[in-house]
Amino acid sequence: MPTRVLHISDIHTGTAVESRLDEVLPPIVAELDPELVLFTGDLTHRGRRDQHERAAALLHSFDRPLVVIPGNHDIPGWSLGRFTHTWREFDRLWPVREPVYRSPDLLVVGLNSVRPYRHQSGAIGDEQLEHVRRELATEDGGALKIVAVHHHLLGAPWRSWKPPLSRRTRTLAAFVDAGAELVVAGHVHQSAVAERREFEVVSGGERSAVVATAPGLGQPRPKRRGEARGFHVYDAAPETLRVRTLVWRDEDWALTADRLYPRGRRPLAGAPA
Repeated sequence: MPTRVLHISDIHTGTAVESRLDEVLPPIVAELDPELVLFTGDLTHRGRRDQHERAAALLHSFDRPLVVIPGNHDIPGWSLGRFTHTWREFDRLWPVREPVYRSPDLLVVGLNSVRPYRHQSGAIGDEQLEHVRRELATEDGGALKIVAVHHHLLGAPWRSWKPPLSRRTRTLAAFVDAGAELVVAGHVHQSAVAERREFEVVSGGERSAVVATAPGLGQPRPKRRGEARGFHVYDAAPETLRVRTLVWRDEDWALTADRLYPRGRRPLAGAPA
Protein backbone atom coordinates (compact mmCIF):
# COMPACT_ATOMS: atom_id res chain seq x y z
CA MET A 1 0.00 0.00 0.00
CA PRO A 2 1.27 3.51 -0.80
CA THR A 3 2.20 5.78 2.08
CA ARG A 4 -0.28 8.66 2.28
CA VAL A 5 0.24 12.23 3.50
CA LEU A 6 -2.51 14.85 3.65
CA HIS A 7 -1.17 18.38 3.12
CA ILE A 8 -3.34 21.31 4.23
CA SER A 9 -2.45 24.96 4.67
CA ASP A 10 -3.75 28.44 5.40
CA ILE A 11 -6.98 27.84 7.27
CA HIS A 12 -6.89 31.40 8.69
CA THR A 13 -9.05 30.71 11.71
CA GLY A 14 -10.77 33.92 12.79
CA THR A 15 -11.76 35.45 9.46
CA ALA A 16 -15.00 37.41 9.35
CA VAL A 17 -16.83 34.58 7.54
CA GLU A 18 -16.09 31.18 9.02
CA SER A 19 -15.63 28.35 6.54
CA ARG A 20 -17.16 25.36 8.41
CA LEU A 21 -13.87 23.51 8.41
CA ASP A 22 -14.67 21.84 11.72
CA GLU A 23 -17.66 20.22 9.95
CA VAL A 24 -16.25 19.34 6.53
CA LEU A 25 -12.59 18.46 7.20
CA PRO A 26 -12.70 15.65 9.82
CA PRO A 27 -14.90 13.34 7.67
CA ILE A 28 -12.64 13.58 4.61
CA VAL A 29 -9.52 13.07 6.75
CA ALA A 30 -11.09 9.92 8.19
CA GLU A 31 -12.04 8.72 4.70
CA LEU A 32 -8.57 9.30 3.24
CA ASP A 33 -6.90 7.78 6.31
CA PRO A 34 -3.42 9.33 5.90
CA GLU A 35 -0.41 8.28 7.94
CA LEU A 36 0.34 11.96 8.58
CA VAL A 37 -1.38 15.34 8.31
CA LEU A 38 1.11 18.01 7.29
CA PHE A 39 0.11 21.63 7.94
CA THR A 40 2.20 24.42 6.37
CA GLY A 41 1.21 27.51 8.30
CA ASP A 42 -1.37 30.24 8.81
CA LEU A 43 -3.40 28.48 11.44
CA THR A 44 -4.88 31.86 12.34
CA HIS A 45 -5.83 35.13 10.71
CA ARG A 46 -4.48 37.52 13.34
CA GLY A 47 -2.33 35.37 15.61
CA ARG A 48 -4.67 35.74 18.60
CA ARG A 49 -4.92 33.25 21.44
CA ASP A 50 -8.51 32.19 20.78
CA GLN A 51 -7.75 31.68 17.08
CA HIS A 52 -4.73 29.50 17.87
CA GLU A 53 -6.78 27.43 20.29
CA ARG A 54 -9.59 26.85 17.80
CA ALA A 55 -7.16 25.91 15.03
CA ALA A 56 -5.30 23.48 17.29
CA ALA A 57 -8.57 21.86 18.36
CA LEU A 58 -9.48 21.30 14.70
CA LEU A 59 -6.16 19.69 13.81
CA HIS A 60 -6.14 17.48 16.89
CA SER A 61 -9.69 16.33 16.08
CA PHE A 62 -8.27 14.41 13.10
CA ASP A 63 -6.68 11.94 15.54
CA ARG A 64 -3.66 11.55 13.26
CA PRO A 65 0.04 12.30 13.66
CA LEU A 66 0.63 15.99 12.88
CA VAL A 67 3.50 18.06 11.55
CA VAL A 68 2.60 21.73 12.07
CA ILE A 69 4.76 24.74 11.18
CA PRO A 70 3.88 28.43 11.60
CA GLY A 71 2.88 30.92 8.92
CA ASN A 72 3.25 34.67 8.72
CA HIS A 73 -0.29 35.16 10.11
CA ASP A 74 0.48 33.10 13.22
CA ILE A 75 2.42 35.90 14.94
CA PRO A 76 1.15 39.28 16.22
CA GLY A 77 0.37 42.02 13.71
CA TRP A 78 2.48 45.11 13.23
CA SER A 79 2.90 46.06 16.87
CA LEU A 80 5.61 45.84 19.51
CA GLY A 81 4.38 42.37 20.38
CA ARG A 82 5.40 41.15 16.95
CA PHE A 83 9.02 41.45 18.08
CA THR A 84 8.84 41.07 21.88
CA HIS A 85 6.67 37.92 22.05
CA THR A 86 6.63 36.71 18.46
CA TRP A 87 6.01 33.03 19.19
CA ARG A 88 4.17 33.11 22.51
CA GLU A 89 0.81 31.86 21.25
CA PHE A 90 2.17 29.32 18.77
CA ASP A 91 4.57 27.89 21.36
CA ARG A 92 1.79 27.46 23.90
CA LEU A 93 0.15 24.82 21.71
CA TRP A 94 2.90 23.26 19.60
CA PRO A 95 6.04 21.75 21.14
CA VAL A 96 8.49 22.84 18.42
CA ARG A 97 8.48 25.23 15.45
CA GLU A 98 10.56 22.91 13.30
CA PRO A 99 9.18 19.41 13.86
CA VAL A 100 10.66 16.23 12.40
CA TYR A 101 8.52 13.14 11.74
CA ARG A 102 10.02 9.70 11.15
CA SER A 103 8.46 6.38 10.30
CA PRO A 104 9.58 3.42 8.16
CA ASP A 105 8.02 5.10 5.11
CA LEU A 106 8.33 8.84 5.81
CA LEU A 107 10.90 11.41 6.87
CA VAL A 108 9.44 14.91 7.14
CA VAL A 109 11.41 18.00 8.15
CA GLY A 110 9.39 21.11 8.94
CA LEU A 111 11.13 24.50 8.79
CA ASN A 112 10.06 27.89 10.12
CA SER A 113 10.32 30.37 7.23
CA VAL A 114 8.54 33.19 9.10
CA ARG A 115 10.54 36.35 9.90
CA PRO A 116 8.83 39.14 11.88
CA TYR A 117 10.52 41.80 9.75
CA ARG A 118 9.82 40.06 6.40
CA HIS A 119 6.08 39.48 6.33
CA GLN A 120 5.49 38.23 2.81
CA SER A 121 8.59 36.45 1.54
CA GLY A 122 10.08 34.88 4.68
CA ALA A 123 13.52 33.26 4.67
CA ILE A 124 15.49 30.09 5.39
CA GLY A 125 18.95 30.53 6.94
CA ASP A 126 22.17 28.57 6.59
CA GLU A 127 21.72 26.81 9.94
CA GLN A 128 18.31 25.60 8.82
CA LEU A 129 19.76 24.27 5.57
CA GLU A 130 22.39 22.39 7.55
CA HIS A 131 19.63 21.01 9.77
CA VAL A 132 17.88 19.66 6.66
CA ARG A 133 21.10 18.07 5.40
CA ARG A 134 21.71 16.34 8.73
CA GLU A 135 18.17 15.03 9.08
CA LEU A 136 17.77 13.77 5.52
CA ALA A 137 21.18 12.08 5.66
CA THR A 138 19.85 9.76 8.38
CA GLU A 139 17.50 8.02 5.93
CA ASP A 140 18.63 5.71 3.13
CA GLY A 141 16.02 2.98 3.31
CA GLY A 142 13.48 4.24 0.80
CA ALA A 143 11.33 6.47 2.99
CA LEU A 144 9.86 9.50 1.21
CA LYS A 145 11.88 12.57 2.19
CA ILE A 146 9.78 15.74 2.57
CA VAL A 147 10.79 19.30 3.46
CA ALA A 148 7.98 21.67 4.47
CA VAL A 149 8.00 25.48 4.69
CA HIS A 150 5.25 28.09 4.74
CA HIS A 151 6.38 30.54 2.05
CA HIS A 152 6.00 29.21 -1.47
CA LEU A 153 8.87 28.24 -3.74
CA LEU A 154 6.65 27.56 -6.75
CA GLY A 155 4.32 30.27 -8.05
CA ALA A 156 0.74 29.85 -9.23
CA PRO A 157 -0.99 31.53 -12.21
CA TRP A 158 -2.73 34.30 -10.29
CA ARG A 159 -1.49 36.74 -7.65
CA SER A 160 1.99 36.79 -9.16
CA TRP A 161 2.80 39.96 -7.17
CA LYS A 162 3.23 37.96 -3.98
CA PRO A 163 6.98 37.25 -3.65
CA PRO A 164 8.21 33.69 -3.11
CA LEU A 165 10.56 32.60 -0.37
CA SER A 166 13.63 34.81 -0.20
CA ARG A 167 16.62 33.31 -2.07
CA ARG A 168 14.27 30.73 -3.50
CA THR A 169 16.63 29.25 -6.10
CA ARG A 170 19.49 28.76 -3.64
CA THR A 171 17.20 27.32 -0.98
CA LEU A 172 15.40 24.91 -3.28
CA ALA A 173 18.71 23.70 -4.71
CA ALA A 174 19.97 23.05 -1.17
CA PHE A 175 16.85 21.03 -0.32
CA VAL A 176 17.19 18.91 -3.46
CA ASP A 177 20.94 18.42 -2.99
CA ALA A 178 20.25 17.25 0.57
CA GLY A 179 17.98 14.53 -0.80
CA ALA A 180 14.47 16.02 -0.58
CA GLU A 181 12.04 14.25 -2.89
CA LEU A 182 9.07 16.47 -2.09
CA VAL A 183 9.19 20.15 -1.06
CA VAL A 184 5.86 21.59 0.09
CA ALA A 185 4.55 25.02 1.05
CA GLY A 186 1.41 27.17 1.16
CA HIS A 187 1.02 30.94 1.60
CA VAL A 188 -0.52 31.98 -1.76
CA HIS A 189 -3.81 30.06 -1.44
CA GLN A 190 -3.34 28.44 -4.84
CA SER A 191 -2.28 25.01 -6.01
CA ALA A 192 0.86 24.53 -8.09
CA VAL A 193 2.89 21.35 -8.63
CA ALA A 194 5.98 20.67 -10.74
CA GLU A 195 8.68 18.00 -10.99
CA ARG A 196 12.38 18.82 -11.19
CA ARG A 197 12.62 18.01 -14.90
CA GLU A 198 9.94 20.65 -15.54
CA PHE A 199 11.77 23.56 -13.89
CA GLU A 200 15.47 22.67 -13.94
CA VAL A 201 17.78 21.76 -16.84
CA VAL A 202 18.95 18.22 -16.14
CA SER A 203 21.29 15.88 -17.99
CA GLY A 204 19.30 12.75 -17.28
CA GLY A 205 20.69 11.15 -14.13
CA GLU A 206 19.47 13.51 -11.41
CA ARG A 207 17.04 12.37 -8.74
CA SER A 208 13.43 13.37 -9.08
CA ALA A 209 12.11 16.13 -6.81
CA VAL A 210 8.55 17.43 -6.72
CA VAL A 211 7.70 20.96 -5.52
CA ALA A 212 4.12 21.61 -4.41
CA THR A 213 2.20 24.65 -3.21
CA ALA A 214 -1.07 23.75 -1.49
CA PRO A 215 -4.27 25.70 -2.05
CA GLY A 216 -5.57 27.51 1.02
CA LEU A 217 -8.44 26.23 3.12
CA GLY A 218 -9.59 29.46 4.71
CA GLN A 219 -12.50 31.49 3.40
CA PRO A 220 -11.44 33.14 0.09
CA ARG A 221 -11.31 36.91 0.33
CA PRO A 222 -13.73 38.74 -2.00
CA LYS A 223 -11.22 40.93 -3.86
CA ARG A 224 -8.53 38.30 -4.37
CA ARG A 225 -9.12 36.47 -7.59
CA GLY A 226 -7.74 32.97 -7.75
CA GLU A 227 -7.95 31.87 -4.11
CA ALA A 228 -8.84 28.20 -4.06
CA ARG A 229 -10.12 26.12 -1.16
CA GLY A 230 -8.63 22.67 -1.07
CA PHE A 231 -5.70 20.46 -0.14
CA HIS A 232 -3.19 17.97 -1.55
CA VAL A 233 -2.94 14.23 -1.04
CA TYR A 234 0.43 12.55 -1.60
CA ASP A 235 0.69 8.80 -2.16
CA ALA A 236 4.23 7.44 -2.23
CA ALA A 237 4.94 4.03 -3.76
CA PRO A 238 8.49 2.68 -4.20
CA GLU A 239 8.87 4.12 -7.73
CA THR A 240 6.17 6.79 -8.01
CA LEU A 241 4.67 9.76 -6.18
CA ARG A 242 1.03 10.55 -6.85
CA VAL A 243 -0.25 14.07 -6.11
CA ARG A 244 -3.99 14.73 -6.00
CA THR A 245 -5.68 18.10 -5.51
CA LEU A 246 -9.12 18.15 -3.90
CA VAL A 247 -11.20 21.33 -3.75
CA TRP A 248 -14.40 22.29 -1.97
CA ARG A 249 -17.29 22.79 -4.39
CA ASP A 250 -20.69 23.76 -3.06
CA GLU A 251 -21.28 21.00 -0.49
CA ASP A 252 -18.61 18.38 -1.13
CA TRP A 253 -14.98 17.72 -1.98
CA ALA A 254 -14.09 17.20 -5.63
CA LEU A 255 -10.97 15.86 -7.33
CA THR A 256 -9.63 18.50 -9.69
CA ALA A 257 -6.14 17.16 -10.52
CA ASP A 258 -4.36 13.81 -10.37
CA ARG A 259 -0.64 13.79 -11.18
CA LEU A 260 1.92 10.96 -11.22
CA TYR A 261 5.65 11.62 -10.85
CA PRO A 262 8.70 9.34 -10.71
CA ARG A 263 10.82 8.71 -7.66
CA GLY A 264 14.54 8.17 -7.97
CA ARG A 265 16.64 8.82 -11.07
CA ARG A 266 14.54 7.28 -13.82
CA PRO A 267 11.58 9.05 -15.46
CA LEU A 268 8.22 7.37 -15.63
CA ALA A 269 8.08 4.26 -17.77
CA GLY A 270 6.35 4.52 -21.12
CA ALA A 271 6.27 7.03 -23.93
CA PRO A 272 3.69 9.53 -25.23
CA ALA A 273 0.84 7.94 -27.18
